[in-house]
Amino acid sequence: MDGADGQAKTTYKRVLLKISGEALMGDQGYGLHPPTVQRIAKEVKSVHDMGVEICMVIGGGNIFRGLQGSAQGMERTTADYMGMLATVMNALAMQSALEELDIHTRVISAIPMDQVCEPYIRRRAVRHLEKKRVCIFAAGTGNPYFTTDTAATLRANEMSCEAIFMGKQVDGVYDKDPKKHDDAVRYGQITYDEVLQQHLGVMDASAIALARDNNLPIIVFSLDEPGGFRGILAGEGTYTRVHG
Repeated sequence: MDGADGQAKTTYKRVLLKISGEALMGDQGYGLHPPTVQRIAKEVKSVHDMGVEICMVIGGGNIFRGLQGSAQGMERTTADYMGMLATVMNALAMQSALEELDIHTRVISAIPMDQVCEPYIRRRAVRHLEKKRVCIFAAGTGNPYFTTDTAATLRANEMSCEAIFMGKQVDGVYDKDPKKHDDAVRYGQITYDEVLQQHLGVMDASAIALARDNNLPIIVFSLDEPGGFRGILAGEGTYTRVHG
């Protein structure tokens, strides 16, 4: 929906965008694909231009995935810390792309590394958002055994976000994998408990439970659709809303 000046309007004031590390690798099988990072940065800018305060959490699976490392015999805690460091690399790449678009950003890490980014201090992060800076939260929760999905839900609650926007490769939550099944049905809305009971893989179970306990809606949409993030904030496009 557009206002009289043609500028899209939205009821959201502050949101968290969660994307996987794999979203940054484009068609490559590994690492960062700069044109894809730039495309996602433009999506974030289009929402920032609507006056929405944005924070982000980016996974690290394009560089290193802790669970995969531990499955190959690496000690789980070490593997998870390596995964956290991968998220910092992705956050710095996204910061660079956003700042090329004149969007002020802060990378905020749960693991202190002062020469690279800020340590996580909640009140400081809130102040950055109030000043319309995009905050990219890195290094998960700072603890092993927790996924970036859980980190995203935790940070969204701490920042008083109105919703988590999950940028996926599909345009919502389906009853089965739409890439493998032509008869897969997309849900318009679904409850947290239904997601858990049906093992629908929106987020891991602890992240869904944390969102449910704090009544934090999760909007699942396709990040591959140009203009999709902005469109959904303006009430257009296809997506699934996970709520109580």
